[in-house]
Amino acid sequence: MQQEIIRWAGMSPEELSNEINQLIVHDFTALVQILYRLDVSEAKLKMVLSENPKEDAGRLIAALIIERLKKREEVRKQFPTQENIPEEDRW
Repeated sequence: MQQEIIRWAGMSPEELSNEINQLIVHDFTALVQILYRLDVSEAKLKMVLSENPKEDAGRLIAALIIERLKKREEVRKQFPTQENIPEEDRW
């Protein structure tokens, strides 16, 4: 599943939208698992889908995923992992 997330991070919004639409049709459970793994807000997802019933669901979900991936990257930059800590500052 982590490989799927990494692959999605490198896709264009259109490619991601197409991929999501395929999952909606063929493997909805996998899509739900990935959304959970990415920590995409279920409440926000429901709101966006209900407010835009005539829009392409794949495109809407792709936008939420892209937004979440950007936030994850921002947090990672703010809080570096142990590997980025200089040796003299490690415990």
